[in-house]
Amino acid sequence: MTPVDDTAYRYRAAAPEDTEAIGALDGSFTTDTVFQVTVTEDGFALREVPVDPPLTKVFPEDEPGGDDRDDTDSRTFVAHGAAGGLAGFVAVSYSAWNRRLTIEDIEVAPEHRGRGVGRALMGLAVEFARERGAGHIWLEVTSVNAPAIQAYRRMGFAFCGLDTSLYEGTASAGEQALYMSMPCR
Repeated sequence: MTPVDDTAYRYRAAAPEDTEAIGALDGSFTTDTVFQVTVTEDGFALREVPVDPPLTKVFPEDEPGGDDRDDTDSRTFVAHGAAGGLAGFVAVSYSAWNRRLTIEDIEVAPEHRGRGVGRALMGLAVEFARERGAGHIWLEVTSVNAPAIQAYRRMGFAFCGLDTSLYEGTASAGEQALYMSMPCR
């Protein structure tokens, strides 16, 4: 058990019985700032700007059966609160050819945010990355998810790329995909 903010959390690899709770977790967020992306000839620039009213983002549900990988290079780790409910999860996959661990998804239930759950889950991802011999950890985040971007930066992630068209044709059209990475030390 790891005590965080007067609440004890239990962390472990996900089991089949966690599937339903993971699918039902509320991954939405509300923010009063977003990152404005300006593409330049030589790259891109980011500027955090306020939004009024605050923006609430609800992510669409994943396609059924889309990420049901059962191999040694993929893991999902879960956090359960003291009452036993799912507090959050992180799903990761490792690619040996470029020694990259990709954070496929990380979500913390709204009532558990700001208590270190995301950092602890990311710690499990880092541990798995080291076990696999990863050189770096990589993730993608939408430019409007300022709370997550700020958290990732505090954890040691840095911007490494941009995709201005990844979300075209989806409910997230108009947002930009920011890529972040950190060395796996």
